[in-house]
Amino acid sequence: MSREKDLLRTETMPHMLCPGCGHGIVMGALLRVLSKRFENLDNVVLVAGIGCSSRIVAYIDGCTVHTTHGRALTFATGIKLARPELTVIVVTGDGDGLSIGGNHLLHAARRNVGLTCILFNNETYGMTGGQLAPTTVLNAYSSTSPYGNTEPAFDAANLAIAAGATFVARGQAFRTDALEDLLDQALDNDGFSFLDVMTDCTEYFVRKNSLGTGSDMLFSQGSVDKEIQADLAASPTIRPADGWPVRDILPTGVLHQAPRPSLSARLSPPIPGATR
Repeated sequence: MSREKDLLRTETMPHMLCPGCGHGIVMGALLRVLSKRFENLDNVVLVAGIGCSSRIVAYIDGCTVHTTHGRALTFATGIKLARPELTVIVVTGDGDGLSIGGNHLLHAARRNVGLTCILFNNETYGMTGGQLAPTTVLNAYSSTSPYGNTEPAFDAANLAIAAGATFVARGQAFRTDALEDLLDQALDNDGFSFLDVMTDCTEYFVRKNSLGTGSDMLFSQGSVDKEIQADLAASPTIRPADGWPVRDILPTGVLHQAPRPSLSARLSPPIPGATR
């Protein structure tokens, strides 16, 4: 754990994450992967937009950029094109990355920009009052859907695949071992990597939908994962929360791999005969 602690900005503590928030678990997984892969973070840039998830870059002692709402991928694209040797990681939320920033996600994937985008998917706007998000599941309550959500949820992974991302995966705060492996694979990909991470908001989403505690929410992630349903059924001590709104069984792990030259590779070296 000491290596992970060395990557923290201790002067920014205590953190602002709520008790039971899955974001801290995902941050821990990211720190473990970074500490394993890099001696220091001098050549690693973490770019974030606006939201609870985006705040975690402030706690990591590396080259970090806190940008405007929904624009993290545009800033990250510029950084990667200017300094292609850097490892660029975008931390965004489902509202930040799929709503106001949805257009930028599409084109970063289409261009195959060589960066890794981690989307913290907690199905709500957690920082600004618990409003309905593009990923909020059917029938769920929020501050802007007091009678239950009537809109289908966005499948962020399928969106990234359709837009042209060369590596797409889905992980869970519930399974940090698998999540760390997916983060490793995403960082290995020479192109646009997209990782949709199921995490939970214990203050707004849980309370609005009477779903119990933070641990109940974590176990409920397992209840919609084909790979570990059998493990949950076999364990008398692990019980998913009851009363979950309508939610599909979601595939996890690596969902798509289709290597092709990244945008940086296509721009360098210059095309023979081209003029500046």
